[in-house]
Amino acid sequence: MNKIKIYNTLTRKKEEMMTLEPGKVKMYVCGPTVYNFIHIGNARPPIVFDVVRRYLSYRGYEVTYVQNFTDIDDKIIKKAEELGQAVDQVAGQFIQAFKEDVRALGVKEADVHPKVTEHIPEIISFIKALIEKGHAYAAGGDVYFRTASFPAYGKLSHQNVEDLQAGARIEVNEKKENPLDFVLWKGAKPGEISWDSPWGEGRPGWHIECSAMSMKYLGETFDIHGGGHDLTFPHHENEIAQTECYTGHPMATYWMHNGYINIENEKMSKSVGNVILVKNLCQDYAPRIIRFFMLSGHYRNPINFSDELLRQAANSIERIDTAVRNLKHRFLAANDATVTEEEYKELESYRTRFIEEMDNDFNTADGLTILFDMVRGANQLLAADKVKKRLLEAYLSLFTELGGVLGIAFGEGDERNSSGPSDEEIDALIAERVNARKEKNFARADGIRNQLQEAGIVLEDTPQGVRWHRK
Repeated sequence: MNKIKIYNTLTRKKEEMMTLEPGKVKMYVCGPTVYNFIHIGNARPPIVFDVVRRYLSYRGYEVTYVQNFTDIDDKIIKKAEELGQAVDQVAGQFIQAFKEDVRALGVKEADVHPKVTEHIPEIISFIKALIEKGHAYAAGGDVYFRTASFPAYGKLSHQNVEDLQAGARIEVNEKKENPLDFVLWKGAKPGEISWDSPWGEGRPGWHIECSAMSMKYLGETFDIHGGGHDLTFPHHENEIAQTECYTGHPMATYWMHNGYINIENEKMSKSVGNVILVKNLCQDYAPRIIRFFMLSGHYRNPINFSDELLRQAANSIERIDTAVRNLKHRFLAANDATVTEEEYKELESYRTRFIEEMDNDFNTADGLTILFDMVRGANQLLAADKVKKRLLEAYLSLFTELGGVLGIAFGEGDERNSSGPSDEEIDALIAERVNARKEKNFARADGIRNQLQEAGIVLEDTPQGVRWHRK
């Protein structure tokens, strides 16, 4: 079987994945700064790297997955002031909101969700070591990383120092030795939440937290570091600099970055007013449709969001759902004949091709095309007069298996509106409709169909009886 290939931002090429420990993958993904509800751009990394994690597990790796929460930051402090609440209260509220939103989108919880405020001693120890090694310096209550002490600075974003100095929007700061130096420890402002340190009261800078926490849970070098494309510089660039100056080793073997999301071909921006919150979008579209949409493009490519594209995603997922429902329903008339080796071989080809696509840098877009090939195969199977039960089972099992890799359950429909009829009520109405038709009370039978249609229930009359599903 082919080896998994990962596009490495560090080398700008696809590389065969070689893990530090055989059969194990250690993976760190930058999480949110928790000061607001997440928008759909924030949702892409959790979905992308959830699939990466699922696929690696599917291929037999033992995956340790860490995703942090930045629970102390200027934006969180500002939000707390606006709401008149404590910083930890605000952070806790939006951590919970994040978990609820991504859980709805089918994202599994990380093995570890470290918070900055719970790792202050580790961060202080890290900074002290950098100062002792000459890679950082204290200045006026702050501590800065000395970028000139790391000759490879810029290797992730593939920019030289001169270009970075010319292009970076850096505030004039007389405390810095170099405009590119970045803060590791911020001296406290009056009234702000702070912690005691050798340099006075203060709090960590943004970049240092991920270095300290990834090292604690995954070691000095780990396999995969992921995040959005916007984190490549300065966040991940700075992580590399401070970590590798501390350890003398590479921080991570592979650096993965997902692309942006545009809204109707425009960059998402508060000033434009096109920011779409996940919790609001989930009121208009089933969460698994949003997830399907996110996976319909390659993770490294930017994707464009529009209602039309989400409707297309809904239609696509309905095609697969329908095939799965048809396979389940046909069980009523299936036979127990033995499945031939050739029939199993054709089915196995779908799995093989899916793995080939996913091995190629987690190509979910082309992986989905294999599922639609399976739909065509299933429809051809169902068109036959006689169908083998074991072959139906094999198709259903494979839809479940590959859907599990993508984090999407096919054929089960979406969560119903709590005000809609229950399954038992639907079954009772269908039974009443069947009796009405037997008694030639077609007006009542049509009335029941219309009643169910208004509730979002679709009825299908088949040779094997009536079946239904929710829209």
